[in-house]
Amino acid sequence: MLKQLCNRGSATGIDKLRPLLAAQKASFHGGKAYSAPRSFFGVEDYVDDDNSRPYTYQKEKRSKNPNKHVSFKQRTIAYMEPFTLDVFISKRFVSASITHRVTSKQVAVAGTNSKDIKAVLKSRSDIPACMAIGRILAERAREADVYTASYTPRDRDKFEGKIRAVVQSLIDSGIDVKIYLD
Repeated sequence: MLKQLCNRGSATGIDKLRPLLAAQKASFHGGKAYSAPRSFFGVEDYVDDDNSRPYTYQKEKRSKNPNKHVSFKQRTIAYMEPFTLDVFISKRFVSASITHRVTSKQVAVAGTNSKDIKAVLKSRSDIPACMAIGRILAERAREADVYTASYTPRDRDKFEGKIRAVVQSLIDSGIDVKIYLD
């Protein structure tokens, strides 16, 4: 429309305004489509402080002391003791697994909710069920060539009762479990 106005304008006396219109037309985004950098969702309000990532991603935790020294043991423990034992006990069932620390893959899993174990047990959450889970987990771990594991109880767990029964039956069945109590 601006071009048509300029082309028709010579007869109507717009020749004086032509330099002004051309200058304005040239500076309007340089003739290119203007697009502002957009966030993942297309809304800039939802990005974090440094506008690098959308708010849905978890921000990395920054250490209070950036010059903190990481010990040799902290750097090598995942490779020296690569398998960890995880035990979960609820009111209804017991579950245990051995996981490779570096790759985060579960090597052996046993739980009282599986069909083959559920049919044999009288109760799915008592001490004999915990001991059965330990024996079955040890059997499956040996099939996967895993003979050692490390176990650190969760903060809310005490190393007694059902958890101790699972770990003790693993040890009795031939898996060497290193227990780290705080």
